[in-house]
Amino acid sequence: MIFAMMAAASLSAQQVPPVEGGPSMIRDASLAMAAGRLEEAKLIIGRAVSHDVHGPAIDRLTADLAFASGNYAEAVAIYYRLARSPDKESGDCEKGALSALRIGRMEDARLLVECAISTPKASWRAWNARGVLADRTGDWRLADQSYEEAMRLSPDEAAILNNEGWSKLLRGDWRSAVGLFEQAATRDRTSKRIANNLDLAKSALAADLPSRQADESDAEWAVRLNDAGVAAELLGDRQRAIAAFTQALEASPTWYERASNNLEAASKP
Repeated sequence: MIFAMMAAASLSAQQVPPVEGGPSMIRDASLAMAAGRLEEAKLIIGRAVSHDVHGPAIDRLTADLAFASGNYAEAVAIYYRLARSPDKESGDCEKGALSALRIGRMEDARLLVECAISTPKASWRAWNARGVLADRTGDWRLADQSYEEAMRLSPDEAAILNNEGWSKLLRGDWRSAVGLFEQAATRDRTSKRIANNLDLAKSALAADLPSRQADESDAEWAVRLNDAGVAAELLGDRQRAIAAFTQALEASPTWYERASNNLEAASKP
């Protein structure tokens, strides 16, 4: 069988053996993609297309490959088309929404996420995405409802707690944000993003600026200082904001435009 041969190692274009019919190619491409062998899946999909295999199944595989490869513009275009077809599956709307979010296409993301949560199979990712979109428009009630449903579906998911914490941070509820980031950090101790968010939230409640981490680059340090300045500004602590923006400029080996603009704005009388 072709799958047994593929399981041994990733195959080059010359090594992919002939397959029999569209269903076999679609099955093998799906298995390769599920195992993370994206190049292998790409080769099989290409072979299927060259054999005039077409229809929703091959379109969905193509979209899934684009999504897994980070080609979100291509992915969202195909998922959007599938979501509007009679052959729609629950994952089409969800992955389409996530793809649109990652490239900033907010209206497409909104339409697709509403499509995703309308199905009984909607996952925590769909509700989490809905919460992120609600945060973008300041609809805090909708954000809370969305994160609550996401947590009901996946109580141990650190990403939900992290996004809910950021939602609280956007509202200036720093203490709630710290608690949520701490919960997220206990569930995912390897996430630098969660650790940074926790540090930022704590810095908004502390009298001093966040300390530099041992493995942090100059650019990463500048970003965190800038974020701490934004946090201080939201709390009305202009002096600390200016200090943070100034340190962000000093920390970065290149001109850090965002900190520079923030410093200029904060320094105006």
